[in-house]
Amino acid sequence: MIDYKLFVNHKWLVPAAALCALVLMIFYALGLIGGGEKIAPGTTSGAARPVPASAETLIVGMQAADNRQSWPGVIHSRTVARIAPKLTARIIGIMVNSGDKVKKGDVLARLDERELRSAYLEAGAALAAARAVAARAEADVKRSRELYEKEAETRANHDAVVANAKSAQAAVDQAASAVGQMRATLGETVLLAPFDGVVAERMKEPGDMGMPGEAVVTVLKSDDLRLEVAVPGSCASRIKIGQPVAVRVEPLPDKLIATIDEIAPEIDRQTGSQLLKAALPKTAGLRHGQFAWLEQSCTDSLQTLMIPVAAVVHYGQLEAVRIVDGGQVYTRHIRTGKQQGDSVEVLSGLREGETIMIGGEQ
Repeated sequence: MIDYKLFVNHKWLVPAAALCALVLMIFYALGLIGGGEKIAPGTTSGAARPVPASAETLIVGMQAADNRQSWPGVIHSRTVARIAPKLTARIIGIMVNSGDKVKKGDVLARLDERELRSAYLEAGAALAAARAVAARAEADVKRSRELYEKEAETRANHDAVVANAKSAQAAVDQAASAVGQMRATLGETVLLAPFDGVVAERMKEPGDMGMPGEAVVTVLKSDDLRLEVAVPGSCASRIKIGQPVAVRVEPLPDKLIATIDEIAPEIDRQTGSQLLKAALPKTAGLRHGQFAWLEQSCTDSLQTLMIPVAAVVHYGQLEAVRIVDGGQVYTRHIRTGKQQGDSVEVLSGLREGETIMIGGEQ
């Protein structure tokens, strides 16, 4: 018969037993108990077997490791124009949208020109009136000269007529200048593309007020791109103008070779970095505003233990190699680092001069 009183007085026995069972399971999974075939990292399994006849072996040696680092940056067009009016007027039309290709001289937008055209016509009328006055004054000078030569007019009267004619001509010149200025101002109501390119952004809409210094659209050259990236000052000091560098752009399958064409002379006090700009080759798929990565070595090449990726055997998340010694194959756990092509760096568990198996059964 079960003594329920004993069970009630010892309620801690149940959770204690469950905890013990859990600990035993963890020890078993880690290979600390049972499972005699578990191998601790960096040690060699005692379960040896003969080397297969078809096995390929390799003596492990030191190799130059790829110690390149990468820094993110943004691709920018070298030539960007913010198209803004030089006068204050309402925008009556915008002929382009973002992404449109434009040619030099294409109309991008138009401003309301009615007030300016009215002022231009008034300036033209003033010029015509000034010319008429000047023509009469010139005729008076001719008639006064004839009378003066016949001694029918005094020198003072003749000089006054000549001075009046000169004043009339000055008024013509001033009116003509005003007309020229109004004509130039009237031309500013049409915003034109300064070069062949692509509309990057449209900031205004018809009906908005155009203001000097406020861009209506932005146009850029899409085939003249470069990467702008901030690089730590200690590494930037090893990079020179004209130096080729590798650039990785995710949508593209291959890396690009860019050329450093500008290095900011100052170091950012907050980040300790310098701004580098690298000219990119003309490549399909590159666009202004894309993210890219500059890849460059900051230190001299390092010698590290490298083995073929094919030599690494995976047991779940564990990595191992098959050591060949005395005609026998042993399994040893290792820890790997960065992969470089078909080779991988070995951080621990393997020594230079040891022989590993690449091919054959696993």
